[in-house]
Amino acid sequence: MKYFFDIYMSRKITLPQLKKYDITQKVIEALADSESRAILFSIIKKGNTAAELSDKLKIPLSSVYKKLGDLEELTLIEVEKWLLSDKGRKYKVYRSRISKADISIRKPEPTLTLVAN
Repeated sequence: MKYFFDIYMSRKITLPQLKKYDITQKVIEALADSESRAILFSIIKKGNTAAELSDKLKIPLSSVYKKLGDLEELTLIEVEKWLLSDKGRKYKVYRSRISKADISIRKPEPTLTLVAN
């Protein structure tokens, strides 16, 4: 066990590697992205499907699915319910889990405050 620990600890982690796993950094990056932000804040009061978001926000459907996947992975959105079309296809209705986000950059590390929806 000590051998594994020595090898693990001897590796130097670079800042980009550290940021890759820093959840605050990932959320800030998502909020900095205009399409992700538009999607996130357009589903605060009422959930929408990916197709509805694409039409409403004039964002390509493939981009909407990508952004929704990223936001869901960060737990900023959730699947509110599932809809079933006449043809039997299932659709997710997404809803924002936050109603407000504040980012403060007064220190070397930014501070992120999220308000639950």
